[in-house]
Amino acid sequence: MTTLFFSYSHADEDLRDMLEKHLAALKHQGLIEFWHDRRISAGTELDGAIDKNLNDAGVILLLVSSDFIASRYCYDVEMKRAMERHQKNDAVVIPVILRPCDWHDTPFGMLLGVPRDGKAITSWTNLDEAFLDVVQAIKKVVRKQTSTTKELPDTTTEHTSISSVESAVHRPRSANLRTRKTFSEADKDQFLDESFSYMALYFENSLQELQERSEDLTTRFKKIDGNSFTAVIYRNGDAKSRCKIKLGGMFNGISYSASDRADDNSYNENMSIDCDDQHMYLKPIGMAMHGGQKDTPLTAEGASEYYWSMLIQAVQ
Repeated sequence: MTTLFFSYSHADEDLRDMLEKHLAALKHQGLIEFWHDRRISAGTELDGAIDKNLNDAGVILLLVSSDFIASRYCYDVEMKRAMERHQKNDAVVIPVILRPCDWHDTPFGMLLGVPRDGKAITSWTNLDEAFLDVVQAIKKVVRKQTSTTKELPDTTTEHTSISSVESAVHRPRSANLRTRKTFSEADKDQFLDESFSYMALYFENSLQELQERSEDLTTRFKKIDGNSFTAVIYRNGDAKSRCKIKLGGMFNGISYSASDRADDNSYNENMSIDCDDQHMYLKPIGMAMHGGQKDTPLTAEGASEYYWSMLIQAVQ
């Protein structure tokens, strides 16, 4: 069995929990077990427990984000030790890129990050597909370790003599300690407002970058008010794609109209807010049948990319 050590910032705990759920099948098969600092029980010396498990793990997952890189403990202690073990072939280090950040020039930037192409998980339109890609990469490493490592009986007296000490650090318990979360109407309204604000900024920046990269394309972003904005892409002066994105409306979500002059009640796609027992998310109702992603749970970034793909497809 391979132990996976999670090196992460507590700001990314929700994403770490989601990764654990996607790795559950490997755990049920007896191929892996997890370890992270939330498994340290009260009264246990913190640094000692982390050091021991970091040094024992067969696979070390660096859950990379700007918060991870900014954390002196994650970056200067855990990552440094992880890379030392990786370079000695004592462990395999896998950078799991959670959120977009400047990680390529870090000491682990030479490693192949997951998901594929190092595209951050939150940048994927479908989070489940992103996590599946990560799990498949981890599975290959774990199976390779399992096939090349034989379980030998431990006959050393030293192991027996320190077993009671180790048990104080490794108190057996479940990693499944999540409890159901509930989300109020105020929580949902705030999530929707924040998602729309993010989407407006996403479109504005994407349009600007598109124009800078393409000599024959010009773009226009116009914020109508706090609840709507429009976007237009021109090729050699001719409008090739238009849209209007509005917060609210009939379904109290975020709607997309394939015209920047559409009426407020006219739209070609709509996203509504929903939640499970852990997270709030947006999901398209599938009117545009774009990418076959009806009812797919999306983050604010995933929802923004979903609508952006509808706008840019006319010039691709």
